[in-house]
Amino acid sequence: MSGAFDFSFTAIDGSPLPLASLRGRVLLVVNVASRCGFTPQYAGLQKLHETYAPRGLTVIGAPSNEFMGQEPGSEAEIARFCSLTYGVTFPLTSKIEVKGGEAHPFYAWAAGALGESGRPGWNFHKILIGRDGQAVAGYSSRVTPHDPVLIGALEELL
Repeated sequence: MSGAFDFSFTAIDGSPLPLASLRGRVLLVVNVASRCGFTPQYAGLQKLHETYAPRGLTVIGAPSNEFMGQEPGSEAEIARFCSLTYGVTFPLTSKIEVKGGEAHPFYAWAAGALGESGRPGWNFHKILIGRDGQAVAGYSSRVTPHDPVLIGALEELL
């Protein structure tokens, strides 16, 4: 596999979510959790989605329970929480692993493509993918959705 568009997730509602369906768009893939100190970043991610989707950005939230069990809910509970608490309308995947030997293939690829910056160290790690499907950068949880570094990178790609 040579790029992000070669991978597929399962959407939080159980339907297929092939990244090939997003070919030509910029992707921001974020491993998310509902009970984390960074959970309020959902609001910023939704704002990015609303602001930049018309220009070609798709934000994808990938729930993971790997960091101190901060995403213990079912897919239905996660979807309800995201919708009711933060008004999330961007795509969410089913719960996945994002690190180690059980990592979803997308995350294994991102780690290979980006090195350390492609390996989530905590919830709300961001992986930026260009329109060509290549990994551009990884951002730690501390880089918020409105951080000028992230916004600058998005502006450059869009």
